[in-house]
Amino acid sequence: MTRQAEQTGFDPTAYARRWELQLGTLGSGNHFIEVTVDEQSRVWLFLHSVSRGVGNRIAQQHIRVARELCDTWWVTLPDRDRDLAYLPEGTDEFDAYIGQMRWAQHYALLNREEMMDRVVRQFAEWVGSDVERQEEINCHHNYTEQERHFGKDVWLSRKGAINAEEGRPGLIPGSMGTASYVVSGRGNVLALNSAPHGAGREYSRSRARRTFTREQLREAMVGIEYRDTDAFIDEIPAAYKDIDQVMADAADLVEVRHTLRQIVNVKGD
Repeated sequence: MTRQAEQTGFDPTAYARRWELQLGTLGSGNHFIEVTVDEQSRVWLFLHSVSRGVGNRIAQQHIRVARELCDTWWVTLPDRDRDLAYLPEGTDEFDAYIGQMRWAQHYALLNREEMMDRVVRQFAEWVGSDVERQEEINCHHNYTEQERHFGKDVWLSRKGAINAEEGRPGLIPGSMGTASYVVSGRGNVLALNSAPHGAGREYSRSRARRTFTREQLREAMVGIEYRDTDAFIDEIPAAYKDIDQVMADAADLVEVRHTLRQIVNVKGD
């Protein structure tokens, strides 16, 4: 059990009996590990993963609680959409959710740290020399935090978005075959100090599988070492929005510090 879980009295085994074994694991979908180079041919080890299965189970449990409470309190939700059910601040249920959500967010951060330590170790073994860790950036992209905006204390959820307050370093990945970016936040108050986390999907996974072929994936990945398998057809770069357009649209949100091009891409299926 993590120290944070002990302090809050939260037992994560209620959601995932062997959650400890997932610490340091990648997952599938758009999660990745990459070896990339920037515009000065410097190597960046880059990865993307989150809180794995335990975070999702925590979220689903509290969504169920919110729906049940809204039913109990005869709350009329907009358009009768049960996905808009909520937990009022000041209730025990709200406090339980916030505590467990923060645990999951911390778990996600530790998961990325553990993975990066392992990637650095293996990369050093492969190149036959130590890796000099000059800069490290670890940022959330699906999370909630209490912040102050426009004179009010609010709970801000960034879904597919990163904190881009003034001077804050961040990462904005493209797809498995396009550029990624190291950025610095501009602190745009109208955007709530936020910026996009990545390109976002243009095609759903099922539509991408119906539209694209393994040969097209091979063409898109020329020059990049990756695992050649049908499992990644739905991750083909064409299934995502144009990351260059996304970055152009985000010009008033972040400053681009480095552009990264991958030479090795690793995904789980």
